[in-house]
Amino acid sequence: MRKPILSIMLAVMLILVSCGDKEAHMKKIKEEVTNELNTQMENEKEALKEIVRNFYQALSTTPNDNTAAGVSEWMAIDWKSTPTPAGGADMEGFVKTLFMFHGMIPDLKWDVQEMLVDGNQVIVRSIASGTPNSPEGYFFGTPTDGTKKFEVMTIDIHTVEDGKMVSAHHVEDWLTAVGQVGPSKE
Repeated sequence: MRKPILSIMLAVMLILVSCGDKEAHMKKIKEEVTNELNTQMENEKEALKEIVRNFYQALSTTPNDNTAAGVSEWMAIDWKSTPTPAGGADMEGFVKTLFMFHGMIPDLKWDVQEMLVDGNQVIVRSIASGTPNSPEGYFFGTPTDGTKKFEVMTIDIHTVEDGKMVSAHHVEDWLTAVGQVGPSKE
């Protein structure tokens, strides 16, 4: 996307250079090219962030029969997750994991705190929270009664290619979550 604009700017620069005050024209063209490139880079970063925001919206929304179709708009079918979630490593596994998590934590929310972009990777710091209340009465093997809420930090690194998420590396502090909702140590 940047190459056509640069080519046009360089052509304009050559024309202006041949017309007189070369130094002033060069400075103006350099500023314009720099401003245009900075704007394009910011727009590209925001587009990547928007794709990744969909991931956290999906984590925070109770899944339904249309979830897979919605997820396929921004996640590659062969998406890879490290570590592999309970439902599996691809897009289908992600959707299965959504159903599993929301069955165990009906009010699950994932709130993005910070997003950083480096190339085609988006690094996210977020807060996962919820009140485990599974029909089985357990949260990762710990007995729960649906009265205690957890709140933990998560860190994810997402890779986006051609407008879709293709991979994620993630760390959630589930041990702290279990400690927050487990039986009191009285």
